[in-house]
Amino acid sequence: MNTLQFAQMTTTSTSTSTLDAETAAMVTVVTVFVTLIGMVLAYVLAGILYGKIFKKAGIPSWIAWVPVYNSWKIFEIGGQHGYWAILSFIPFVNFVAAIFSYISMYNIGLKFGKQGTFVLLAIFFPIVWVIWLAFDKSTWNNAAGAPSKAIEHLAPTQTPPAAPTATPPVAPVL
Repeated sequence: MNTLQFAQMTTTSTSTSTLDAETAAMVTVVTVFVTLIGMVLAYVLAGILYGKIFKKAGIPSWIAWVPVYNSWKIFEIGGQHGYWAILSFIPFVNFVAAIFSYISMYNIGLKFGKQGTFVLLAIFFPIVWVIWLAFDKSTWNNAAGAPSKAIEHLAPTQTPPAAPTATPPVAPVL
């Protein structure tokens, strides 16, 4: 093998490995970019759909745009404690949180006048469930299903408790 053949082999193998590294880098960048775009689109879609559901339920629609708080409110309007939204981040506890989420979805379906089997749509096709509730003509009936724990649905108190009046300090008698 002469020097020219060795130089051609080295150049060919180097350019091929560089091309492979560049291709891998480009594929990685495109994959990350497409994933981020998909996540942003999913966030916007969820915000719009949850906003419509919250508006029908008498909850301010801006809550749909706050990532964990919107799940908290979904639990609450479904009659469950909102803290399950936080507990759903803990491994193994999230299985229990999922069960409470399904119970919440069941109650939300009842409050929108759906049959009990409507929860199967929420379990197996949650995006269809959310789209259906967002664009359906059904109205919110807070009396159906488990009572909502959302503060917006609680009965207002008659009058706030009066603040205690301060009494001036009394000097000790000697």
